[in-house]
Amino acid sequence: MGKKIKKEAEPPPKDVFDPLTIESKKAATVVLMLNSPEEEILAKACEAIYRFALKGEENKATLLELGAVEPLTKLLTHEDKIVRRNATMIFGILASNNDVKKLLRELDVMSSVIAQLAPEEEVVIHEFASLCLANMSAEYTSKVQIFEHGGLEPLIRLLASPDPDVKKNSIECIYNLVQDFQCRATVQELNAVPPILDLLKSEYPIIQLLALKTLGVITNDKESRVMLRDNQGMDHLIKILETKELNDLHIEALSVIANCLEDMDTLVLIQQTGGLKKLLSFAENSTIPDIQKNAAKAITKAAYDPENRKLFHEQEVEKCLVALLGSENDGTKIAASQAISVMCENSSSKEFFNNQGIPQLIQSLRSDNEEVREAAALALANLTTCNAANANAAAEADAIDPLISILSSKRDGAIASAATVLANMAMQEPLRVNMQNHDVMHALIGPLRSSNTVVQSKAALLVAATACDVEARTELRNSGGLGPLVELLRSKNDEVRRHASWAVMVCANDELTAVELCKLGALEILEEVNLSVSRKNKFSDAAYNKLLNNYLSLKYSLTGYLSSSNIIGDGFYDYGRINPGTKLLPLKDLCLQEPSDLRAVLLVNSKSDISPPPSMEDKSSDIGYGRSISSSSSLRRASKEKTNLHFSAGFGSPTEDRSEPTSGRNTALSKLAMKEKGSRKGRGKKEEEKVKEEEEVAAVPKLIGEGSPDKEWYPPSDPDFCVYVYEVTKSIFPITNIKEQIEALAKRWLIKLASAALWFVGSMAELGMKLS
Repeated sequence: MGKKIKKEAEPPPKDVFDPLTIESKKAATVVLMLNSPEEEILAKACEAIYRFALKGEENKATLLELGAVEPLTKLLTHEDKIVRRNATMIFGILASNNDVKKLLRELDVMSSVIAQLAPEEEVVIHEFASLCLANMSAEYTSKVQIFEHGGLEPLIRLLASPDPDVKKNSIECIYNLVQDFQCRATVQELNAVPPILDLLKSEYPIIQLLALKTLGVITNDKESRVMLRDNQGMDHLIKILETKELNDLHIEALSVIANCLEDMDTLVLIQQTGGLKKLLSFAENSTIPDIQKNAAKAITKAAYDPENRKLFHEQEVEKCLVALLGSENDGTKIAASQAISVMCENSSSKEFFNNQGIPQLIQSLRSDNEEVREAAALALANLTTCNAANANAAAEADAIDPLISILSSKRDGAIASAATVLANMAMQEPLRVNMQNHDVMHALIGPLRSSNTVVQSKAALLVAATACDVEARTELRNSGGLGPLVELLRSKNDEVRRHASWAVMVCANDELTAVELCKLGALEILEEVNLSVSRKNKFSDAAYNKLLNNYLSLKYSLTGYLSSSNIIGDGFYDYGRINPGTKLLPLKDLCLQEPSDLRAVLLVNSKSDISPPPSMEDKSSDIGYGRSISSSSSLRRASKEKTNLHFSAGFGSPTEDRSEPTSGRNTALSKLAMKEKGSRKGRGKKEEEKVKEEEEVAAVPKLIGEGSPDKEWYPPSDPDFCVYVYEVTKSIFPITNIKEQIEALAKRWLIKLASAALWFVGSMAELGMKLS
């Protein structure tokens, strides 16, 4: 700070005392002199205290302990100008001590200090009074006191003072005050922008810096930005950027420009005057990372406006941002990535980054800095949304592996963005297959268990996008991903619940996964959700129906009916009606249960290693209704070449390929089949045969359970059912007319139904029971 030219001190009169010097042992004496009624003694005592306080913080604390502050506050309003001046100088120095600040607030001396800013007071008084206010304004309570006592107006007036110290202290105090929105509004009313802009022309960098910082705060308000534009403030700021000697001011200047560029009119003005090109060139060519970072931030703030994005695109701002991505500074990379995230809201900019920018962003995904990875992932998420070309470009640049790695990141924002990019890629089948080869389903388990709702939502959406084939669903099921997915159905967040329902709907496309989801309680949760008007959504209803339609055994037990589109396949079983909320036991558990007097479970299973004879007309007519209905796999393979035939109730069409049972299990299972056939024998059945068969049946569960625990379990088969399907197929398929096919099938079904009824009546009569 330059020295001020002060008036030469007049020589003291010969009849006065020499200046008093204070040592620590004399400080108490001088403090006592502050109560003297003589003006000359007061002036000398204040001068001595001022010099004592200048020596350091310890002396300031000593004066506070000696009680010097309270009598000094009274001298601020003393009639003698010299006494008043010296007291003001002391407070300018003492106010830097925190304990003194606290005491001054309690003594409420703010109005007395502000009064010293009056135009008629000396420059020295202005200097130290403004210094006192600058020190005090660092704390919120003091800011309130300064504002309430009208301190802003005289401070703004002093910005035009010829004294640089007064300017510096005044703008520093104003900078502290405008942190509060009420003070910012008052600054606008007092038209403070023009005098602050004038400070940018100061020869003192500290004054210029404080002026820029103040502008950076007040231009957060639109009214101040308009005032700055109307007073040619942008020209001043661009000139600062063009002046290399002022490089220590460039960062703050960019912050002000960033605020101003939010206004469309300001951006148009700076574009028309060529300032925008200068700004972009400055950002791209600067070697100072903080300058590049702040330039990118300026672009980001302005680019939130659609019209601004359009203007930026016309000025090829994308090239500047791509160049900044190549910076070695992490802060610059983050700022550039964030700017790209906003700029790609413009479709033309998004297309530009298809050729440039995506490889650099993917390189950032491999950074050791978590913030860099998060910013790059966010940019890629926005670039690939609704843009298949960018998704392809990202995949070609090997983005899949680092994106999947980010799914295990500690930053929720990075995980959510990475999941979004992967979901966008999964819209294309080749990319989806590639992702599955990188074990994406296993990597999703962590995000599905996250406590962050955004991560939960994006993870569920990624499941919906990737679980489109049996292999992916199998991997998700085997990895334990269905459990946390089902839990997301309970979420109170609408988007999480909607995406989780969507994912469940996709996963329920195959029977094994649908059964597992039902075991985990998905059906009950969805039923509860669909009962709530506020919680249900179109996906929750679709997911509920999809689960039932791919778990027909449960659907039939719950509803008692199947729709015409439901195709019964091998493994369907009729347990009987169950109440809502009741768990349906798996077929394996039912088969391993001990025999009981409960209703028989009817099973459809056409798998068998037994081939039927060429013609079984007579035998097929005797086949009755049993607990297990099955057909031979050889016949199923023969009929597979023909159109699928749909059966109702207990008769099903083999529509799904399953692994064939091994011959090693046929002994036990054939015994069960023998029992079932035996239960359908006529009245002439010998009693000893019944006893023998009952013993064999009783041994079946034991035989089944004695197998190796590692051996795969297979449901029981019934070769008679295979024969029946073969005969029906043989007689129906040669008929070319659909109506005649239906009639022929109906006749055969009625014959079979009648045979079953006759067998049932005969069995009841044999047991001595009559039908009413």
